[in-house]
Amino acid sequence: MTDSKHTTHDALEDPRNRDNKIYVNGDLVHRDEAKVSVYDSGFMLGDGMWEGMRLYDGKWAFFDEHMDRFFASCKAVSLDVGMDRAGILDALTRTASANEMHTDVHCRLMLTRGVKVKPFQHPSLSRSGPTLVIIMEHSKPVDSLQSKGIRLATVPQVRGLPMSQDAKYNSHSKLNCVIACLQAEQAGADEGLMLDPHGFVNTTNACNFFIVRKGEVWTSTGDYCMNGVTRQKVIDLCRDNGIPVFEKNFSLYEAYGADEAFLTGTFGAQTPVAEIDGKPIGEGSREMTGRIRALYKELVADNVKSL
Repeated sequence: MTDSKHTTHDALEDPRNRDNKIYVNGDLVHRDEAKVSVYDSGFMLGDGMWEGMRLYDGKWAFFDEHMDRFFASCKAVSLDVGMDRAGILDALTRTASANEMHTDVHCRLMLTRGVKVKPFQHPSLSRSGPTLVIIMEHSKPVDSLQSKGIRLATVPQVRGLPMSQDAKYNSHSKLNCVIACLQAEQAGADEGLMLDPHGFVNTTNACNFFIVRKGEVWTSTGDYCMNGVTRQKVIDLCRDNGIPVFEKNFSLYEAYGADEAFLTGTFGAQTPVAEIDGKPIGEGSREMTGRIRALYKELVADNVKSL
């Protein structure tokens, strides 16, 4: 590994974050005092769902899409949110106001099944209602994410079949991704490129993955990965702007020979990939990535204005 290692979530240091107030079940407390029980099902079992969102000019970008996924995921695992979308928005608004946050803010909204009466697995042992935590930070990606790009290493850890643990869940159970991240770090890369159960290129341990080949944009079928909000926005933008885009199976052979590659996620939007398994991607021009990034920036601005 080299000293230049970074991740897709590297942010500029902001001293304001040292005194952030965290939302914990309706209370707003200093980050040093924000705590949940050791009996909480999220801590004990990773039993919970979360969303990552960004605040621009006082508005949450693509709020409805994030809530669609959040409430659908909670319903799928019989996790009672305890409030409706308006309640979630109110909690977000309260937290942003308490921290005097308005723009370039990243939020992690986390819901668990709550405190258990005994330290065992069965969901019925969580009887006091869900635990809702909201962490917000002043957060802007470091410039090197765009200038240098991310180095990926293909890792042995794969995204599994839906009947194992469907990767579409944005769940607290992230060990699969953590293992992939560790494997990439041990290989000297920034993040891990994960394959699907059939050996096709899928996603990274933290973000969705795209390549550009001869003017076409490719990403995985979506069958074995988190169907990210930013991922879908990029697909929609391509379709709306005459850019050929395909959700398809493709191999490492095709990824190695790509003209460009980039990652998508709520935090970094579109982050270029510099190399995969030590092989440089393209000639470094990244024209398509730049075009998509500009279109996405316009989309965010339009979405915020319309709210």
